[in-house]
Amino acid sequence: MEKIIMIIEKSKDFFDAYSDNCDGIYAAGDSIEAVKADAMEAISLIKKNLPEDRWPKQIKGEFEIEWKFDVPSFLEYYGEYLSLAGLERMTGIHQKQLSNYLHRRSVPRQKQADRIINGLHRFAREILSITL
Repeated sequence: MEKIIMIIEKSKDFFDAYSDNCDGIYAAGDSIEAVKADAMEAISLIKKNLPEDRWPKQIKGEFEIEWKFDVPSFLEYYGEYLSLAGLERMTGIHQKQLSNYLHRRSVPRQKQADRIINGLHRFAREILSITL
């Protein structure tokens, strides 16, 4: 199964996405759900409007899409659910630094981005282990 990597970014007015490894797939929308639907529509249009020999190899058979956010877009989109204080406790990264990432005053090194994702994954595993 092929993997298509889609990078999601937030602009001033909307979200957009582009494929990091598959030419011709771009999407936009006012929500993440709309971007995902638009990306699937882009793939559908490629298959509908181009001869199969011009399709990117990733969409010729079965594929899955991996969605990646840049750090500021992630923090902005999920800020409705995750406070900077909570993210500080999950990641060990000070709220002020997270705020700098959110407002694009600084760009996190890969090590910091990894701390964010690893902290979130630890938290998600803990939540998944709970029953009520």
